[in-house]
Amino acid sequence: MSFVQFRPAPPLRDSIATIWDWRVEPGEFRLERLLPSPGAGLIVNLFEDETRVYADDATRRCERTEGCALNGQALRSFLIDTREQIAVMGVIFRPGGAAHFLREPMQRLADTHASLSALGLTGVGALRERLLNTLDATARIALLEGWLRERYRPDAVHPAIAWALRTLEASPCIARVDGLVAASGYSARRFGELFQQQVGAGAKAYARLLRFRATIDAMERGRRIEWSRIAADCGFHDQPHLVREFRAFAGMTPGEYALRRGPDVNHVALT
Repeated sequence: MSFVQFRPAPPLRDSIATIWDWRVEPGEFRLERLLPSPGAGLIVNLFEDETRVYADDATRRCERTEGCALNGQALRSFLIDTREQIAVMGVIFRPGGAAHFLREPMQRLADTHASLSALGLTGVGALRERLLNTLDATARIALLEGWLRERYRPDAVHPAIAWALRTLEASPCIARVDGLVAASGYSARRFGELFQQQVGAGAKAYARLLRFRATIDAMERGRRIEWSRIAADCGFHDQPHLVREFRAFAGMTPGEYALRRGPDVNHVALT
């Protein structure tokens, strides 16, 4: 197994958290639940020119895209095929960061998976061919970073939304966003439009996602999980509220997650 990750230099650093490269020996077919987190993601499958995701419901409906695809801002979990995850690269965008590279309104991509070529990005096929012919992981990452740098638009995110995202990141357990909207200087309607266009979710839904992620972080920090304390610390009204919200985002209760979690907090194997 080989895993290499890289944090790009400015100005990409403000919009991209990490670029990664993953190699592993082929294994048996298994579905894994991928939990939602702030920010969109880009996937480049170098094992086959296809990316598959499955609905996290009783249908297990399979959605297929080209090997180079974008995962929009997710507000619910979805399933991935681990047999496909043999030679994969990826980009984890910061919240709102994908707007620096795409002209598509981000709310149209929420909870969806789209081929990069369908989003108007040029040179996708040539990029994948160059990556396939590059043996060194560090060199592959440099190629992908260069391709992104050529498509970077510096002023894509509205200053009010950039400020709101920084404020929410500093206070992830905020219970209401009314004060945030008022402090932005924009009407609730205009602020909501801007937030959805550039983040891919409404401000309230995004704040709920941050509380969900704060819950996971709290569970990972403590050896002994105290649900009432986690609920209070993470901004939930009570434990039932925490359970309802956790299930809405993760497709399972926090107790189920605690029993089945593995080394990667975002991946949970399905039994």
